[in-house]
Amino acid sequence: MTPYPPARREDIVEEIHGHRVADPYRWLEDADDEATRRWLAAQDELFHKATDALPGREALRRRLAELLGAGSVGSPVWRGGRRFFTRRTAGQEHPVLYTAGADGAERVLVDPTALDPAGTTTLDGWQPDKEGRRLAYKVSTGGDEESLLYVLDIATGERVEGPIDRARDSSVAWLPGGEAYYYVRRLPARDVPDGEERYHRRVYLHRVGADPEADDVLVFGEGRDKTDYYGVGVSRDGRWLTLSSSQGTAPRNDLWIADLSASPPERPALRVVQEGVDAETGLYVGRDGRAYVFTDRGAPRSRLCVTDPADPGFETWRDLVPEDPEAVLSDFAILDDLDRPVLLAGWTRHAISEITVHDLGTGERIGAVPLPGLGSIGGIIERPEGGHEAWFGYTDHVTPSSVMRFDARTGETTLWAAAPGSVEVPEIETRQVSYASADGTEVRMLVAARPGLSGPRPAILYGYGGFNISLTPAYSASILAWVEAGGVYAVANLRGGSEEGEEWHRAGMRERKQNVFDDFHAAAEKLVADGLTTPSRLAISGGSNGGLLVGAALTQRPELYRAVVCSAPLLDMVRYERFGLGQTWNDEYGTAEDPEEFGWLLGYSPYHRVRAGTAYPATLFTTFGSDTRVDPLHARKMCAALQHATASDVSDAPVLLRDEAEVGHSTRSVSRSVDLMTDTLSFLASQTGLSLLPDGDKIMSGGDSRADG
Repeated sequence: MTPYPPARREDIVEEIHGHRVADPYRWLEDADDEATRRWLAAQDELFHKATDALPGREALRRRLAELLGAGSVGSPVWRGGRRFFTRRTAGQEHPVLYTAGADGAERVLVDPTALDPAGTTTLDGWQPDKEGRRLAYKVSTGGDEESLLYVLDIATGERVEGPIDRARDSSVAWLPGGEAYYYVRRLPARDVPDGEERYHRRVYLHRVGADPEADDVLVFGEGRDKTDYYGVGVSRDGRWLTLSSSQGTAPRNDLWIADLSASPPERPALRVVQEGVDAETGLYVGRDGRAYVFTDRGAPRSRLCVTDPADPGFETWRDLVPEDPEAVLSDFAILDDLDRPVLLAGWTRHAISEITVHDLGTGERIGAVPLPGLGSIGGIIERPEGGHEAWFGYTDHVTPSSVMRFDARTGETTLWAAAPGSVEVPEIETRQVSYASADGTEVRMLVAARPGLSGPRPAILYGYGGFNISLTPAYSASILAWVEAGGVYAVANLRGGSEEGEEWHRAGMRERKQNVFDDFHAAAEKLVADGLTTPSRLAISGGSNGGLLVGAALTQRPELYRAVVCSAPLLDMVRYERFGLGQTWNDEYGTAEDPEEFGWLLGYSPYHRVRAGTAYPATLFTTFGSDTRVDPLHARKMCAALQHATASDVSDAPVLLRDEAEVGHSTRSVSRSVDLMTDTLSFLASQTGLSLLPDGDKIMSGGDSRADG
């Protein structure tokens, strides 16, 4: 194979808090530099030479497209007798937003592909007004997630206003009547210091049709931290405004409430619910006039309290659904058109979802909602005006996204809407495995494989381990295709996630980040010890914070892994805050500005742990040109460092970079998803010895082509 493209090493060494820190590939931070462009072009050529001719790619591509052809369907949102929902059929690149009235006739409201036939426009969010007459929705193009906000008339489908720019990460809270809403918008670039254009949010009151630049009323945010995120909500009756503020992604927030019957919407008299407290809390005012407080304050696995919205201080909170010693509370809904009104509580117990039924007045548990299997539920949806029904999304490893309906009068759960496509799903067996991490902590992972297979197999270990994000069972074309071909696919529920509550999250953040990596190494060792795979057949995969995870794994334990897919990763932890949205994550990781916290970061920063002469695993970095969260510079620098340092032969364990334009960190079209999965899975299959030989239109299992050792 062609040698690696040349990349000059510069003699850049900085003294930071008493540490000498080398950064030989800093020049690759500049994507517009001509030298960087030439280097990227050469990397692209190398990538295609290495992957385009891999065996089984076309069979894999067809099968992935078939599996994604199941499509998807979202839970209904009800307003004014209308329902709103998303659905993607087999032939569609993106989910489409529909509405249906009492007669059941469906009508398209927003179709991203109709807006942009190239498929680069995505629907970022949507919110109908309280009467179901107007819809606020956000779209972005090319993966940049820089949402543009529009409002349309639901009856006619015509746009009423928009675009309003700088609406990224904005919630929309309508006032009754559909003539005004609260929303979040960044300040214009001209009003903020250079380099801070992605920060500085504010909460505004906007009246439909008004000029957002001249007429919007600033409600909140002046003088607060530049990284603050805000959330707004208005109760169904329009009386209560709730406003939340969190500094970046920190696991705590301040919370206020205002009575809009006693103060004008332009100048709401905010009253503190929680301020300066190390906890996350949300508040919802129900139809019964009670305030429902969802909080992890004093309850790392979360609890649901009730209080009076006119006097919502902490000392007035009363437990309705107390913390469970094992399961994590995730959601709730109220069904009150019953002789005995009930509350539904959603939970995850070791990453598996369940729903319990409680007396609304006392919180007493009186039953459970039957679920189709051991899987994951989406949000539990009630009708805003009340009722006896609830809807929730459901998925597991072999069930595409569907919507279930629970009837509290009968206690029955029924399928309300299935995924629209028909697909033959392979038979797989999933089991939950427990193992001990380096410090003795019990960790769990889900392991999927075809029934009846024995002996070591090519395996993929996937993880994330951060930001309080839980990895739960879900339909995945890539998992199904890999397992169908005879491989093993494992998903580890590492510390840093929310599978076991906020304490589990905090056990994997800041100075305890190494716990996450130790949990991951221990998961790999468990797969090997159980005879499911060997180091020569074991691949690892992760993206974003999970890219940091696998970057740390390959530098800390290179002998344990045969191949790595590292997607949209953070890898230079010394300089991560300088790029993308990095400054919003320093509560999760720590800041390089602080000497002690800098020590944590430098201790595991993958870019700085690359050592010349080490036999590193085959590694594929995937980056996305419009990624505004994690700058692709991390992968560029790490790729150059690994290519320079590795003692592995380029023809046997290559280090490659796949760079894709006009996509970003998150949502993408189906066809682009198929392309990405084809490239990554065929790369991992070639390295671990998984055969992707065609058998008609299916993938079949083949023998391993690599000997152990």
